[in-house]
Amino acid sequence: MNTFFCSDNSREVGEDIISSATNYDTYILVECPQPWNYDTFKSKWVPNNLQVLIQEVHRTELSVRFLLITNNYSHKVDHTTLLIYQKKEGLSHGYQKYEFKLPHIEQVAGVVKKCLWSKIPDYQVETDITRDILVCTHGSHDQCCARYGNPFYFHASGTIADLELENVRIWKSSHFGGHRFAPTAIDLPDGRYYGALNQESFQSILTRTGDIQTLGKVYRGWGILPSPVQMLERELMLRHGWDWFNYKVAGKILEKSLDNNTILAELSFEEPCGSLFIYQGKLVKDKTKTLEMKGSCNATENSLFVKYAVDSIRLVCNKVATYHH
Repeated sequence: MNTFFCSDNSREVGEDIISSATNYDTYILVECPQPWNYDTFKSKWVPNNLQVLIQEVHRTELSVRFLLITNNYSHKVDHTTLLIYQKKEGLSHGYQKYEFKLPHIEQVAGVVKKCLWSKIPDYQVETDITRDILVCTHGSHDQCCARYGNPFYFHASGTIADLELENVRIWKSSHFGGHRFAPTAIDLPDGRYYGALNQESFQSILTRTGDIQTLGKVYRGWGILPSPVQMLERELMLRHGWDWFNYKVAGKILEKSLDNNTILAELSFEEPCGSLFIYQGKLVKDKTKTLEMKGSCNATENSLFVKYAVDSIRLVCNKVATYHH
């Protein structure tokens, strides 16, 4: 009996979970009832044409993440929900959503193909849903996601209902990385990742209220930004407070030292009024936070997780919006 739980271990050693959000141009979320296999797309209800398409996409080097999703009603409904989230170019709040309700899961592959290689088909549906929150509950991939993801999903559904947030949907999701941060979630359309969640921190994320500093412990980073830049973004978010979530952002790595011990990152953001700010941050390898540990419950040996600290931040550009009457 394996009694090692990677997420317990991550908390015990006090791992800083920032910079662990993965960066994809497109998320393709396919509603599919459980059970799911360890190898997600070899699960019982996944049609062969979708498996073939996923292999094709992997060969193309396109930046696409396929995930299975399900909720309490998935096995009762007579359609398959397909959600496609595509990253916006330049300064952005995150992703653009396209939603489809298909009579059969076999039709998913054809629609996805059109979306990736030609154009978005015109039979998408309009909904009032403005947020989709994915919680990893993929226990066959890592036991922590079942142990912590399932109860979290159950209580989080209750939290959303209690707050009467009718425009927010919550889904159980297949594995999207970082199981040692279970319960872990992705908040779309912005594409921010969270981990080590409880109902209190989740409520703050849902309502964008409360002490912003609590996000310091549960924020894995923003999936539209390269990993090191996520560190700089968290720093600026904690300084600006909840207003930060209304800003359009873009970020890039300007330079890295040969040993990767120092990184120069740049983050631009635009306020709703149109004012633009560009910050540069120097990130240095943080020896006190860099850890050698098991990355998952099934890991046979330790991995090295290099962590950075924001050494300095400077404002390099500030264009204030001007209004002409």
